[in-house]
This record gives sequence, C-alpha cells and structure tokens, in this order.
Amino acid sequence: MLDKLRIVLIGTSHPGNIGGTARAMHNMGLADLVLVAPRCEVYGSESHARASGADVLVSNAKVYATLEEAVGDCTFVVGASARVRHLPWPMLTPRALGERLPSECAPEAAQAALVFGREDSGMTNGELQRCHAHVHIPTNPDFSSLNLAAAVQVLAYECRIAALGAEDSPDTPFGVEWDNPPASHDDLERFFDHLERTLIEIDFHDPDNPRQLMARLRRLFMRSHIDSMEMNILRGILGAVNKQSRALARQENHDGNG
Repeated sequence: MLDKLRIVLIGTSHPGNIGGTARAMHNMGLADLVLVAPRCEVYGSESHARASGADVLVSNAKVYATLEEAVGDCTFVVGASARVRHLPWPMLTPRALGERLPSECAPEAAQAALVFGREDSGMTNGELQRCHAHVHIPTNPDFSSLNLAAAVQVLAYECRIAALGAEDSPDTPFGVEWDNPPASHDDLERFFDHLERTLIEIDFHDPDNPRQLMARLRRLFMRSHIDSMEMNILRGILGAVNKQSRALARQENHDGNG
C-alpha cells in the first residue's frame, strides 16, 4: 500500500523542509516525493543535509509546474488544510485517513497522493477543490503552527500503521471486488472541463455569476468514487447533450432564416 502513496509539496520555500520531509517519509517507508513549483533550490546541500540519510528521496524527487501534473495519474487525492473553508468539503482526521487508505489503494491501478501547501499560506481554494477530501491535524489551538516536515511525519505515521494493520486483512472499495479501475485525476479534470462547457452551452451555468456551482459539482463528484466505466458513461451523456443542443441551435437558426 505504501508504494502507492505519493507526498506532494506545493511551493516549498525552504530547502530544509524538503530534506526534512524526505527524512520523515523514509522513516515511515514512503519513497515517492513530488514537488510543485518549489520556491527554493531542490537538490542543494541543505536539503540533502536535512534528509539525514534519506538523500535518495531528494535526488529522485520529481518537479512539476502545477498540481494537476503532479497528481494526474492519481485516483485518490487528499489535501492537508489547517483552515476552515467557506465551502465545506469532506474532512478526515489523520487516523481516519490511515483507515481509509487501504481500500483506496486496493485497486491495481490505484495511486494516492497527500498534498501539502506552502509554509506561509497553505493550499489555495482552487488546489483544495482538486482533492477528494481534506485532512486536518488537530493541533493545540493556542499554538497550531506545525512545521511542514512534522505534518508529513504525523500523516505518514498514520498511513504506515494502517498499512501494517491491513497486511493480514486486505480491503477493497465499498467492501467488494470492484469491476472497473477508479477514474484518475486527469479523467476527472477533463470531465469537469467538459461539464462546465456543456452547462454554459445549455445556459444552465453563467461563468460571470458562478455562485460556486462548479465548486459544488466538484465536491459532489469527487466524493462519489467514480470508476473508469462510469466516467465514460458521464462523458457520453455530456456528448449526447452537446449533440442535441447544437442540433436544436441549427434548427432554430434555420427556422429564423426561413
């Protein structure tokens, strides 16, 4: 299970935090470190020094320009958030995250990601809306600031404990062997783009007055555990709606000209 878990850091500003994260990951048996638009030197001496023996994770860390690229192949994405958002989103405790991970990683094509934001500002609302769920570490409210590597350590520990417990009792999503692999993050993003274009085309969605429509639809579908066949069905429905909408528009244009 742990080999299907990726740690993603967004906009990291201090190389020591990259090294510290690598060390925390290696302690818990994780090896897939990905960086999104880092604001510091990634492979320098300070990051390697803080890794304290986990240098290989720093050396092998992949760097991407956007979160979408970093988690494109993922089927379960969880964002670490310390703030309460205006739009509620499925929220997990670290323990609940660990308990859920075995079933999320059970399908052969599964890939999970834990995403951590910038040291000074965390993750943006747009980035958090690209996650299936959020996780919050219940720190002391009087002193809630948590070092990035320490946050990674807490969540990685819970995931390791869950993985060790799941070795003798493998689980699958929904408690049964599923018939199709889960849809990937790339699949979902293409679907959301298609959905928004379709809703605009049929005059259901006004992008100039969105009223959080797409954010709410993201929340709905992100918690629905869509598999690849269901995704094909949804895209097929949207395609049929597009076809009918355009045929109606052509007919109205013909009638108007007639």
